[in-house]
Amino acid sequence: MRYWSGVIVLVGGLLAVGLGPVEAQQPAPGAAPSTTTRIAYIDVQRVLARSSAGVAAREQLEREKAVMQKEMDGKRQELEKLRDELEKKGPLMTADARRERQEVFERKRRDAARMMDDFQKELEKKEQTLLQRVLQELSGVIEKVGKDKGFYMILEKRGASVLYASPDADLTDEVIRAYDQQAPAKKTP
Repeated sequence: MRYWSGVIVLVGGLLAVGLGPVEAQQPAPGAAPSTTTRIAYIDVQRVLARSSAGVAAREQLEREKAVMQKEMDGKRQELEKLRDELEKKGPLMTADARRERQEVFERKRRDAARMMDDFQKELEKKEQTLLQRVLQELSGVIEKVGKDKGFYMILEKRGASVLYASPDADLTDEVIRAYDQQAPAKKTP
């Protein structure tokens, strides 16, 4: 428990990569003399907002959104024209002609709504694809900076996700062994 509270205190006071590391004594009950551990964090949202790749991705999305918006504006104008025609000429039309015009209007309205949904989904998918590409490229950079600057661990500021960790920090195998020793081994029938 003492170790985790120390890590939480460290995470709260970290500095951004490039501005300097945080050096702290790593508390470990019953451990040999403590060693200096360098931990840092980055704000991925700020990287996406300010990096050239992030800005380019956002600009590409904005261009695609503008094209879609232009098409939706055309559909909106067409619907307004049909609605105006129904309001003005509807009382003068025969019941069948008015019903036919109303059906055309409703069909075009539904089609426009579906198109809007499709555009939204397409934009979200493209945004995910672009962001994944940038984040994938960023991952290699984070690892390189972490190794070059001697950081033990790099966290993501908002989600506190571990973006880089020295292999020495991986306790997974140790936890698996301890867990397996704690629980009786289940035999397969």
